Amino acid sequence: MKEEIILAGFGGQGIMLMGKLISYAGMKEGKEVSWMPSYGPEMRGGTANCTVIVSDKLIPSPMTTQPDSIIVMNLPSFDKFLPQVKSGGTVFLNSTLIEEDVKRDDIKVIKIPANEIANQLGNSKIANMVMLGSYIENKDVIKLKTVKNSLESVLSARNQDLIDLNLKALEKGKEYK
Repeated sequence: MKEEIILAGFGGQGIMLMGKLISYAGMKEGKEVSWMPSYGPEMRGGTANCTVIVSDKLIPSPMTTQPDSIIVMNLPSFDKFLPQVKSGGTVFLNSTLIEEDVKRDDIKVIKIPANEIANQLGNSKIANMVMLGSYIENKDVIKLKTVKNSLESVLSARNQDLIDLNLKALEKGKEYK
């Protein structure tokens, strides 16, 4: 098993946190992982993406040009990374912010109204966890239980009070297949 993922959006949408959680959970499950962040010039509002690779074998390079999956939180990320998804891959699309239709029929597209769900749960910051919940449910890469157990270790000290809300968001995301 080898899964190459690109996670992308604006700075402040929790892109790096999703990538770290996937990587950390993969490590806890005894898998090989690679996490490579890429930031735009601004932290909040600029572009942010990371590449995560999870494998049961050694990873020769942290780079990917044809990811198996992308998790895109905004339209610029959708436009940039959609063409790179390999045939048979999966796109996890934040349909609250991306209204474009996918014009490829060789990939699976899962639309998740992540921002709407996060707002219904009471905090717009957890849209990333809604997306991650859907990813975990649809891809057999890491276990939800491992991600839940990793939250305390990966979340910054200032966001520890959001653990319960993040757990609810992960569960809500599982509904989107």
